[in-house]
Amino acid sequence: MTFEPLGRTADRIAPRAIYLAGTAAALCLAGWAIPSVPPLVAYAVAGAMAAAAGLIALIARRPSGGRDGLGAQLAGFIDHDAAPSFTTDAEGAIRFQNRAAVERFGTRGGQTLTRVLGEVFASPAAILHRLQTRAEATGVAHEDLVTRRGHVRLAAHHLDRTGILWRLEEMAERAAGGRGAESISLPMLTVSKSGTILFMNEALRRVIGERVRTLDRIFVDLPVRPGEEQDITAASGRLRVLVADVESAGGRREIFLLPASGRPGAPPRDPTAFDHLPVALLRLSARGELRQLNRAARALIGEPAEGSALGAMFEGLGRPVQDWLADALAGRTENRPEVLRLRSEAEDRYFQVMLSRTLEDGQPGLMATLTDATRMKSLEAQFVQSQKMQAIGQLAGGVAHDFNNLLTAISGHCDLLLLRHDKSDADYADLIQVSQNANRAASLVGQLLAFSRKQTLKPATLDLRDTLSDLTHLLNRLVGERTELSLAHDPALRPIRADKRQLEQVIMNLVVNARDAMPGGGHIQISTENAHLGSDLRRDRATVPAGDYVVVRVADQGEGIGPERIDKIFEPFYTTKRPGEGTGLGLSMAYGIVKQTGGFIFCDSVPGQGTTFSLFFPAHEAAGEEAAEPAPDAPQPRRAARIGEGVVLLVEDEAPVRAFASRALKMRGFTVIEAENAEEALRLLADRALAVDVFVTDVIMPGMDGPTWVREALKERPDTRVVFVSGYSEESLSEDRDRIPNSVFLPKPFSLGELTATVQNQLH
Repeated sequence: MTFEPLGRTADRIAPRAIYLAGTAAALCLAGWAIPSVPPLVAYAVAGAMAAAAGLIALIARRPSGGRDGLGAQLAGFIDHDAAPSFTTDAEGAIRFQNRAAVERFGTRGGQTLTRVLGEVFASPAAILHRLQTRAEATGVAHEDLVTRRGHVRLAAHHLDRTGILWRLEEMAERAAGGRGAESISLPMLTVSKSGTILFMNEALRRVIGERVRTLDRIFVDLPVRPGEEQDITAASGRLRVLVADVESAGGRREIFLLPASGRPGAPPRDPTAFDHLPVALLRLSARGELRQLNRAARALIGEPAEGSALGAMFEGLGRPVQDWLADALAGRTENRPEVLRLRSEAEDRYFQVMLSRTLEDGQPGLMATLTDATRMKSLEAQFVQSQKMQAIGQLAGGVAHDFNNLLTAISGHCDLLLLRHDKSDADYADLIQVSQNANRAASLVGQLLAFSRKQTLKPATLDLRDTLSDLTHLLNRLVGERTELSLAHDPALRPIRADKRQLEQVIMNLVVNARDAMPGGGHIQISTENAHLGSDLRRDRATVPAGDYVVVRVADQGEGIGPERIDKIFEPFYTTKRPGEGTGLGLSMAYGIVKQTGGFIFCDSVPGQGTTFSLFFPAHEAAGEEAAEPAPDAPQPRRAARIGEGVVLLVEDEAPVRAFASRALKMRGFTVIEAENAEEALRLLADRALAVDVFVTDVIMPGMDGPTWVREALKERPDTRVVFVSGYSEESLSEDRDRIPNSVFLPKPFSLGELTATVQNQLH
């Protein structure tokens, strides 16, 4: 590499070396013929010039010979290449072009490649310089570009001192069964992030009559609304089309124009158009039931039955599928894809699923766009999953069931003791401490499960004014006397849909962090307000879709967070506190809970002035008053038991849990029949004279599990209600429970009030 600049210089000045040789000869003649010129000096200078001329000629000739040989080899190698190819020198001048390049651009010998490629895309000089620099450093470099004729890949190969070999390879817009976008019969176009039309296929050019550059030359009214029918300006007049939008790389969008559904002026419907789309698409009803899928989708996920529910095909959403569908119909999930696992596959296969609204024949529906994300998911897992995260996953999955059984027995028997003690009793305060610490332990297990998205949240309609007011007394104790806590609410605050306990945990984590950021005391303000976003809000690598939101802000006057650390605060185990003062899990758990709820969390901080966390939750439109929540966690003392509520068959393999549940139900007037396993329960039910109103059963037991024995028992007793209890998350039961009518789920640990209220609700 150190010899290369000298070789290039020799190439440039070699034609002028003859002048050096001529000057040397003239000096020799002058030293011999002119007496006033010292011969020795003249001969010395002439010799130096002659040596320089000879050296330049030698250097220039050595690489030239190599180039000639290499050039002949390259010419034979690339002459029949289908892609236009050029070789250039270090200055960009074209030395050789193959047949494809001559057919495409004509003979361009002596011109620069910058001038030639200027006919393909704008401002090629910067791109060529960037690729040449990278190729000289690494040997090869390439970039994918969008041109007036479509996508191309420009590759540069370094040829040592010879120069650069360039290849211009045209790429299909999107392949579908071996055909590019140019070959499909459905009109489509590619749009840049700024809205400029980069590509129109032949089908669209025939409809419009010409190639245009801006969307307003095609669509009568903007913006483009995916999933809806819009008018376009065609060569024959206005046409009505159904718009499908697919997000592509680099912020580009691919827009497909489907025939509208029987509107006046619409072009004849092509029954194969949807099937031949080069993008995997599913047509869904408003309830998420499959209506139609195209060929590309069948190649990815097989042949699901028509009418299959989206939740039956995919799993791993982490929240109720119906809530996700409702958000999509309301337009709150635009450009917010979810990565889900295909249920029917033995091996893990993940797909990025993006929902968009459609309106066909006046009926609302959904269009799901599928992209294979298996590789992306694998890389993400390798990147995120550290040794500590693996330890937490093993802890959460391995001991949660047994730990929740222990907590159920502890908190349950504590509830029974509280029923026999008044507040004036000396032991009452101790029992309350036991109950509170058991609840804290249960909350910790729940947080770990929620953090790894192994726990399904239980969203309910919440008024944040009431929720935060109920939490105020606990927050005041957390912040201490030196810190002032204030709340400010929007008087017309709209409700949200979230898990109340998990939301309280998020607020407590943020308030505790704010307190720790002000060791000398200060002021923490929690405020709420309604917010309407007229357009998408993009910040911190996230996009908040336009719509109505409820915003919660937690602001402090603490030390603040530096810009070099603010991007890491939501990472697990990252903490700015000293060793022993924090685990680094609080904010990461808050992030996971808010994201599962369908919201967003952002942080603004100025070092030395304070930090503000902003939580955006979609405003909820309540269709009506929801059913009352179950009974509170702690039972009220000395509550009178009601007699004759019904007969309960209790099946639980853990003796302490079974003992507590049996006593709790009997105290509320239920008749309880106990069984320690599924086999014993079925033996009891063999007596047809035994009347049972409710089955209360554990899910995971030695031998036959809960759902299996319940399905067997319901063959003879189809009207019996079922309550499943488990220390695992509800998600582990969801598939089985969907097939069992009249069943509900009660997670462990549960309180006396929750158990009795759940059984009572099943009876009535």
